[in-house]
Amino acid sequence: MAKKSFPLAEVYGLLEPGPVVLVSTAREGRANIMTMSWQTMLDFEPPVLACVISSNNFTFEILEETGECVLNIPTVELAEKVVGCGNTSGRKVDKFQHFGLTQAAASCVKAPLIDECYANLECKVVDRQMVDTYNLFVLEVLQAWINPSLHDPRTIHHRGQGAFMVAGETIKLASKSL
Repeated sequence: MAKKSFPLAEVYGLLEPGPVVLVSTAREGRANIMTMSWQTMLDFEPPVLACVISSNNFTFEILEETGECVLNIPTVELAEKVVGCGNTSGRKVDKFQHFGLTQAAASCVKAPLIDECYANLECKVVDRQMVDTYNLFVLEVLQAWINPSLHDPRTIHHRGQGAFMVAGETIKLASKSL
């Protein structure tokens, strides 16, 4: 089979790093939400992950200042609200109110959980070495929450340019434990 050249600007869609998440932050009693799909696991115990947030985003400013956030993992049922949050600036709009999302108190950080999401990861920034160069924050998960009534949640994955893939099928294969 002959291969053909693939546009470098579209490589992201081949390597999407995981489910789209809603990043919630809070500062001076005001909460914000940002849609993000640039995160990846770095370590397992404790869970450490990296995420890229544009320095132009309101969330970048809040995360720089507070050093904490919640990564909220939505399911496909919230897809329209997820995209809406991504296309709206939190500088001007209260996204919780505008999109009908519910704040729930976190246990370790001041940023709220988004109650409608399948899972919530309370995080603190533990490494800022690559923020200036790549807008990359390293976060440690302090507390994780999950909705036990949802089995095999259908998360959404950004493929680029408005295209999303919906996860939904689980397969199990033999895996060697270390």
